[in-house]
Amino acid sequence: MLKKNNFDSSRTYIVKVLLAVFFVLVVILPLVKMLSLLFQTDVSAVVQNPRFVVALKNSLVSTLVATIHSVILAYILAMCVYRTQMKHKTIITVLVTLPMLIPSVSHGMGLILLCGSNGFLTNLFNVQESIYGFAGVVVGSIMYSFPVAFLMIADILKYQDYTPYEACKVMNIRGLAKFRAVTLPYLRKPLISVFFATFTMIVTDYGVPLMIGGKYITLPVLMYQEVIGMLDFGKGATIGTFFLIPAVIAFVLDLLNKDKAGSSFTKKPFPAKVSKPVLAVATIFCIEQVIFVLLPIFSFIVLSVVEKYPISLNFTMNHILKTFNTGGGGYLANSVIIALLTSAVGTISAFATAYFSARSSGKASRFLHMMAITALAIPGLVLGLSYMLFFKGTFLYATFAIMILVNTMHFFSSPYLMAYNSFSKINMNLEAVAQTMGIGKGLLIRDVLFPQMKSTILEMFSYFFVNSMMTISAISFLSTAQNKPLSLMINLFQAQMVVEGAAFVSLLILIINIIMKYIVYVLNKKFKNLGGV
Repeated sequence: MLKKNNFDSSRTYIVKVLLAVFFVLVVILPLVKMLSLLFQTDVSAVVQNPRFVVALKNSLVSTLVATIHSVILAYILAMCVYRTQMKHKTIITVLVTLPMLIPSVSHGMGLILLCGSNGFLTNLFNVQESIYGFAGVVVGSIMYSFPVAFLMIADILKYQDYTPYEACKVMNIRGLAKFRAVTLPYLRKPLISVFFATFTMIVTDYGVPLMIGGKYITLPVLMYQEVIGMLDFGKGATIGTFFLIPAVIAFVLDLLNKDKAGSSFTKKPFPAKVSKPVLAVATIFCIEQVIFVLLPIFSFIVLSVVEKYPISLNFTMNHILKTFNTGGGGYLANSVIIALLTSAVGTISAFATAYFSARSSGKASRFLHMMAITALAIPGLVLGLSYMLFFKGTFLYATFAIMILVNTMHFFSSPYLMAYNSFSKINMNLEAVAQTMGIGKGLLIRDVLFPQMKSTILEMFSYFFVNSMMTISAISFLSTAQNKPLSLMINLFQAQMVVEGAAFVSLLILIINIIMKYIVYVLNKKFKNLGGV
């Protein structure tokens, strides 16, 4: 294994210190500010309040049920796609991950359009049961989290070694014994990490329960109501602290499992071949899941172009025109500006941070790495509230800058890890060679490292853009009439009972994100043969 270059100029050290100070200012201090409110709040009164107790119970029960179903469905789908000779695997993967390109609140709204009082499926099958409440929150949370769980499990299955299974064949170990001896030891820790990551994703989301929960209040909704409606920041901080617990557990498990995964090496891939009956069942299951995730999107399309569902199904453009007439164009421009600037700032800062933490040694590098991945353990609601408390009264408050900053830190960790892993794969002696030849680090990055990482940089830019377009949680406490993004129009329309406008906004966000993903796909295709990491 190659060792890191120990050369570290004084200029490099100064840059690393400045980056470290930056992370302290935008991550640690805002969080400390939020937590400091706990000393000014009667925490025992908050946690003993009947509303809090009910919301906590509702959150834990619904999240646990949704997480179990989401992970099981994701595991079965990943097995169907990556352990069979099924055709069109790429298309299936793209289709089932489309819900990742729309806000969580859209999933709740899509469920209402499908299974609400006058939903498409409700009318089609004459269903009398209500989807609002516990059932709606669980189903909506599954729709929201299932694609992410699928991608995480698929990544695990891609790198599983088939050699132990060949040994089991030779030793005539089959069935349950093989599962206990080989499959379970490999999957146990990664699946625990997936479970906690999915749990955290659901338990901190307020979009789905806000839209379809009705009287079934969860902790994120209670926090949103206390801060936005009642302006009770102490209660908001107390509730936000509870969200840090599963997030930190998921964060620690993710770190442990990444380290373990990095030390393994897949010598032989799994043969993707099963019997025809098994293939048929797997194909049917995949088709069902594709329909499951595409139905809400289909409902957005229908609702956007019909006069009044279900009274009049005549084609119309009035809802689209009304959306833009009520400020949709301005909100769209805000979103695109915020997303583009977040992508630019986030990609540059994540690239720079990854370079200094991965390509040089020392305490400053280790501290940078820790700061960069700390944001992974801070849920969006908590980060947004901490920013509101910390930056209120400063020149950044109520500006585009704070929206860009909070989005950058909210989504920083994943792009950072993309760059960090890519830098780690490139020869670690390049800096020493460059120093010997009198070549500065700037030229080395521009002429040697950057060309090898074009594809990674594109993916980083895309990640920031897509998530900034659809995020709600981190920016809900920071938006104003001047910088409000398009995603928050969904809440606005839903509160006014203008579901057609909310459906069109969701569709518009999806279309823009698909365009961005397609641009990245085309550019990556061009870079594929250029030797990029």
